[in-house]
Parts: sequence; C-alpha cells; structure tokens
Amino acid sequence: MITIFETKECIEQDEDHLMIHLMNFVDDFRYYKSPSAIQQPFRRSDEKIDAMLASVVEYLCSELRMQIPEWVSEIQPVKNPWFVSGVESLKAIALVESPVHFRKRKIFVMENFLQRV
Repeated sequence: MITIFETKECIEQDEDHLMIHLMNFVDDFRYYKSPSAIQQPFRRSDEKIDAMLASVVEYLCSELRMQIPEWVSEIQPVKNPWFVSGVESLKAIALVESPVHFRKRKIFVMENFLQRV
C-alpha cells in the first residue's frame, strides 16, 4: 500500500512522472481504502504539488465516504491558478468541470481527472 507521504517523496525525486506516481496512489487508495495511507501528512515543498495532493486526498475521502484528515485543511490554494493539462484550449472546460476539492485550491482539472479505465 502506497501512502500519500511516500507519493510526495516519489514525485520530488521524479517530477517527470508526476501523474504515474499520483495515479499509483489513487489506485492503491481506492483498492485498500485504508485511512493509514493518508494519516501522515507529506512534507510541504511545492505549492502546486502540495495543493494538488491535498485536493486528491480530499476528493478520494469524499468519494469513499471517509473522514478527511485534519492536515488537508491546512494546505492553502496556489497563488496563481494552475491548469494541470497545460492545454490552453481546455482551460474553459477545466474551469467548469473541475471538482470543488480542486477548485477551492485554484487547481483546475477535467472532471475525469482521477478516473481510470
């Protein structure tokens, strides 16, 4: 089982594969549904990544009807909005579709951002 703490460490060591590390955590969390995977807060170092990870934890907890850890509420929104796709033509769609857990931290993703096939 991968924890959010370990996920952040993997991302810091290999930011080129951010989405791989993130989705490995998402898959594990959905499978194991273990509160221990999100109990230990990660070290804060990158405003965007920190806000995205907190948003992911909050989203998954809501999805699985689990209690959101207190440390998640301490993670502030990014100073400048972050459109994760980086594609200019998708910004308007991301503004509309982005789940509230992301939007409140000014992280904008498509509604299917955490969906797996």
